[in-house]
Amino acid sequence: MESTDTFSSPETDPRDRKRFFFHATFLRKAVVAILRAVFSVFMEMRVEGLENLPSDGPVIVACNHVTNFDVFPMQLALPRPIFYMGKMELFQNPVTDVLFRNLGAFPVNREKKDPWAYNHALKVLGHHQTLGMFPEGTRSKGRGLGVAKTGVARMSIETDTPIVPMALAGSDKFFKRFPRRTRVTVKLLPAILPLPGETPLALTDRLMFTLAAALPSDMRGVYAETPKGFGG
Repeated sequence: MESTDTFSSPETDPRDRKRFFFHATFLRKAVVAILRAVFSVFMEMRVEGLENLPSDGPVIVACNHVTNFDVFPMQLALPRPIFYMGKMELFQNPVTDVLFRNLGAFPVNREKKDPWAYNHALKVLGHHQTLGMFPEGTRSKGRGLGVAKTGVARMSIETDTPIVPMALAGSDKFFKRFPRRTRVTVKLLPAILPLPGETPLALTDRLMFTLAAALPSDMRGVYAETPKGFGG
């Protein structure tokens, strides 16, 4: 029988009293199966580069973020369960709190730095799981890539974990073409590893320019033009 893990924190935090999962629960498997069937009705998904995702071990999947729907094709494209941060508001209702925790989500306070959420993300990697992250920290809403935060890079450097960039396109068209299915493309790019002495900012730039190059030109935003001499 699979077990769950709870962790204590040096500082008192209400989230320490809750149970979080580091494996695919039965509820999660059932919900993902249902979502796969539902999304097949209105989504035509094409997945490229699946061979770039390690079959086991810790990995960070870093994806561009356009809409609230991104997490669905992001998970449905992968054979491994994704564990990811969710805004604190999603966990305020007792029912959704239980549901999202079973789905591998954990709450993050987006109003300020949240050491608890950062440390929990490190625990996900410590359990050799897949951590899903949106480096931009918020949705671009069709404006193209925004300036990324350095959290993904800091985690990668701290734990020596590979980052697999995921370029997602088409999720912003959901329901706009119904009953025609929306074409969604998910591209998994070769893993990026931190270089010796590389700073979080440098690794973030390397990640984002790599990600931008795999997106349609109108989605590249602030990373549309690679600086001259950039190592990539």
